[in-house]
Amino acid sequence: MDFWFWSLTLTIAFCSICWLIWLSKDRRYQSSQSVASAYDSWTNDQLLEKLWGEHVHLGYYTGPLQKIDFRGAKVDFVHELVRWSGLDQLPRGSRVIDVGCGIGGSARILARDYGFDVIGITISSEQVKRANELTSKKLFCRFEVMNALDLKFPDGSFDGVWSVEAGPHMPDKQLYADEMLRVLRPGGFLAVADWNSRDSCSGTRNVLESFVMRQLLNQWAHPEFSSINDFRMNLLNSRFCGSSVEIDDWTKFTIPSWTDSIFEGIRRPGAVLSLGPQGVIKGLREIPTILLMRWAFKNDLMRFGVFRSRG
Repeated sequence: MDFWFWSLTLTIAFCSICWLIWLSKDRRYQSSQSVASAYDSWTNDQLLEKLWGEHVHLGYYTGPLQKIDFRGAKVDFVHELVRWSGLDQLPRGSRVIDVGCGIGGSARILARDYGFDVIGITISSEQVKRANELTSKKLFCRFEVMNALDLKFPDGSFDGVWSVEAGPHMPDKQLYADEMLRVLRPGGFLAVADWNSRDSCSGTRNVLESFVMRQLLNQWAHPEFSSINDFRMNLLNSRFCGSSVEIDDWTKFTIPSWTDSIFEGIRRPGAVLSLGPQGVIKGLREIPTILLMRWAFKNDLMRFGVFRSRG
């Protein structure tokens, strides 16, 4: 009895300390530099890479049984979005830009499996450095530091535009939509997937929902989330929009990723321990935000939207 009592007491005390540290040291959005700094830090300590692999995005799950291979589900996500968006209709050699490329996981699949000539852009210089380290020179795939709201390419430069889970970091959603559509050639394919908030017309948030939303913004350097319908209107309202915009809700296909991302630490204990004491603490620090994300998507506070259009 004493053993279980003290074990439970210590566990509660430890979790409480982690929670207080988490609440007191957020990473709220201040500028594009604050986003860059956050991703530079995550890249340098290799926390996300060692636990989640080369894809810093959610996975795609189908069927009654959840996939055990979290990293495999992320690869499946890329192929599902390629098919759904129509990017697979592009011939080999087509030019594609990955807006918010992370350390290049999706870009490498687009180059290797579909034969695209891919350029990935991110605001994090450390992500560009790591992406180049991980990419074979045999692939037509390169990376540059660039702000998604100021793409340094002429109009119509790309046959395909790809962006996954980058939108929440954009302070100006309309400019984000404008820039992606501007660099897309007429007849090209746009593929976007993002974390989106519930539509405002669905009702005001209660106290708990407001607290959760504030933490989801502050902990991961997000200025604001857009709803699926609001971002659809951003795309439609762009003067560069060449055709209709289609949307879908992939929440049910992606929501297992949140708990699976935590279980990866259990499945790969060596990866966790290799981070050292400081890295382990950093990993534990992310758990409350991950759990809040899972709660938000489960309770319809957040939705996972996908968007496709033609140039």
